[in-house]
Order: sequence, then C-alpha cells, then structure tokens
Amino acid sequence: MTYLQAWYDSLETFSLKKEIDNPSRLGVFAADMIVGFCSEGPLASRRISDIVPIVVDIFKRTHELGAKRFVLCQDTHSDDAEEFLSFPRHCIRGSKESLTIPQLTQLPFSNEFVVIEKNSLHPSLGNEFEDWMDQNSELRDLVVVGDCTDLCTYSVAMYLSLRSNALNLRQRVILPVDAVQTYDLPIESARSVGALAHPGDFFHLTFLYHMALNGIHVVKSVV
Repeated sequence: MTYLQAWYDSLETFSLKKEIDNPSRLGVFAADMIVGFCSEGPLASRRISDIVPIVVDIFKRTHELGAKRFVLCQDTHSDDAEEFLSFPRHCIRGSKESLTIPQLTQLPFSNEFVVIEKNSLHPSLGNEFEDWMDQNSELRDLVVVGDCTDLCTYSVAMYLSLRSNALNLRQRVILPVDAVQTYDLPIESARSVGALAHPGDFFHLTFLYHMALNGIHVVKSVV
C-alpha cells in the first residue's frame, strides 16, 4: 500500500489544450452518473456525490474545447435483473434512480449526450454501445469519469482500452482520479447486514493502479 500511495501521489495533471490536438476526435464517457448512485436509493453514496461538480466541469471544458461526443453508460435495470443477486435492487428502468443527474441534463449541450442503458456492470453487453463505437471509430482520446472506480468505471475504461488493443485503434483512454470514486462499506457495517465488506479507499487505489497497468492513462486531474 505504501508503494501504491506513492504512485498515486506522483500522478500528473493532464492539460486538455496541450494534449488534445484534435478535439473532434475526443470523446467523454461517464459511468453511472445517475440519481441512484449520487443522491437517492440504497446505493447512493456521499463519496460519489462529491465528484459531481468535477465531472460537470470536465463536461463543460471538453465541450468548450470542441468535443461533441458524450456517452453516458447508465444502469437501467430490468425488474428481475440478475445483478440483484449480488447488489440491492437499484436503478430500475422507469424509476427516478435510473435518471441522469440533473447537474448534467441541465447543461445547454445535453441534447448531444448519447445514453447507453445497461443491465449489468458491463457497458456493452445487451445494448448498442459496440455499434456506436464502430460508427465513431475515428475517436482517439477517450476521457472516462464516474462511479464506481472498481465496478462500472473500471468496466467502461477497460472495455474501451481492451477494444482499442484488439482492433489496433491506437486510442488513448484518459482517467482523471479526481472525477472517479467508489463507495465504502466498513467491515462491521458489512457484518451487521450480512454483506461483504468494501473498503472504499483500498479498492479505489488498487483499481486505479490496475487500470494503469493495463495501459489506461491515469492522471491526477484534467485541466
């Protein structure tokens, strides 16, 4: 953990203006920036809600730079979702929990958002995401934000990175650590409800490092 913390502390900022030479080939991908994780429901977390202003700011600044493609991968579960065997019932299709957070929908360019509804942690199984990626293969820089670091954000970032590797697309996946987060469930709290513990700080740091090991450009922040 000392090594991992030292790695985390050494992360550098990523300058959009200096690093992005063609904003038309920049895409922004958000994992589960929805009501059910940010403000209401059994899986809502203060740790997640705290990143909302940073995520919104990244949307604004990338759009000002010239980005036009924003993809929101969002839990939109069927009432009988298999995932409910592992997690409490959440973000069911048609519920308030499944809605994009208002801080994003109120942006003046929200009509440009592409919402990808997913029924599992995986962003592209059982939906149109792979087709959308095929139709936008000219993208080169892919910024990933959202929650949770070790679950849906990890799945989105790894999908994009592994897909790029498999197809030799030379895409760069960029993940700012201040715009991603995961929940915390301490050991005693987990025992009291009969669940598995989920140490948020540990999983946040470990999965960030694992994404870096897999070629994802993990950065301190996007400026």
